[in-house]
Amino acid sequence: MQVLVRDNNVEQALRVLKKKMQREGVFREMKARSAYEKPSEKRVREKAEAVRRYRKLARKKLQREGLLPGPKKVVRAAR
Repeated sequence: MQVLVRDNNVEQALRVLKKKMQREGVFREMKARSAYEKPSEKRVREKAEAVRRYRKLARKKLQREGLLPGPKKVVRAAR
């Protein structure tokens, strides 16, 4: 993973790096690997993640078909 530092602005580069790592799930994986996870707990967690993914996919499909309202639009002020 790479982040370009522009104009010696390290703080901004760190923010970008953290955002990228968050998106990739690095922090979640580090937390999961910090302690042993029993196989039964792993099965329960993976099953819950699969259910969550399936429900999200179904919700997006219904939104595309117009049966559910879409996500709220965030209006940002102009800079």
